[in-house]
Amino acid sequence: MKAKASAPSRRGILAGGNWIVDQVKIIDVWPQPEQLANILKQTQGTGGAPFNVLVTLARAGALFPLWGAGMVGKDLLGRWILDTCRRYKINTRYLGQTPRAPTSFTDVMTEQQTGRRTFFHARGANALWRGEDLDFDKIRARIFHLAYLLLLDGLDEPDPKFGTRAGRLLARAQAAGMKTSVDVVSEDSDRYARVVKPTLPHVDYCFLNEIEAARTTGFAIRRPDGMLDVVTLRHAAGAILQMGVRELVVIHFPEGAFARTRRGEDAWQMSLRLPDKYVVGTAGAGDAFCAGVLWGLHEGWELQRCLLTGVCLAAASLSDATCTDGIKSLSHALGLARRFGFRPPLEGLE
Repeated sequence: MKAKASAPSRRGILAGGNWIVDQVKIIDVWPQPEQLANILKQTQGTGGAPFNVLVTLARAGALFPLWGAGMVGKDLLGRWILDTCRRYKINTRYLGQTPRAPTSFTDVMTEQQTGRRTFFHARGANALWRGEDLDFDKIRARIFHLAYLLLLDGLDEPDPKFGTRAGRLLARAQAAGMKTSVDVVSEDSDRYARVVKPTLPHVDYCFLNEIEAARTTGFAIRRPDGMLDVVTLRHAAGAILQMGVRELVVIHFPEGAFARTRRGEDAWQMSLRLPDKYVVGTAGAGDAFCAGVLWGLHEGWELQRCLLTGVCLAAASLSDATCTDGIKSLSHALGLARRFGFRPPLEGLE
């Protein structure tokens, strides 16, 4: 399957939504209530899907134009985001500043031994953004990637015609000739039915992890023993397509990724078999994977190559505690596959 061609005059990726500064803290242990944990190291890095996806693409060597859209505060963190974008030649015309709220930030607590992370998030200026200033006829991007649904207060609100305000924004992009893409935040709530499902009819490419796919569909994708149920995973992807996604559903998980197209094509890709010492932190791996798949969709690559690129960029991101500093180049990421190989197929795929 090749990605359906967009208007020839369109080129590049516009990413909008959550712009976050991650304060990544490596801790020795996750403490019990009222107990102490030691912060061994702290690093400031990119956070939020638009920031992570665009910086990953820039660092990996994508040659097409990159645009950012969203809202940051008029503060030092907002300035740092804008300066970082300019360093990577990301167009910031639609990345506004507001005095009404601070720049969003997340404290990412990463356990040293396991790489597991826990997030403490301040929504900040992201809660105010609705994308009303985006002129999709003037922005010549081929793909509009919006994320994260469930974490954009202004866009998660209901809309009588388009399901949600996000749906309205995505429909505007589609009407102008763009392909639309969304990603979702992992949240332990019942809001998926109210926020995610109504938005999907206005989405061409939908990215979810297995937790988000399970919440959206109600299917138990992981069995009680923790193993993925590949049959249920397929059914979940099909159900999400039936909810209105126009072209492609991609579900990613630590073991790899699965994609199903509207035409009924399936593709599996296992993740890399990385040694434990390689993994410094898992924050940003999902966004790195998404960046790789979007790169391939933009270029019209075969679906299998898109997934391979995604898992390799995700593997590269795992080498650093921040979301994007582990990304060196696309050739470096692909070289990790030759170096480490892939996990064995899931049970039921042998």
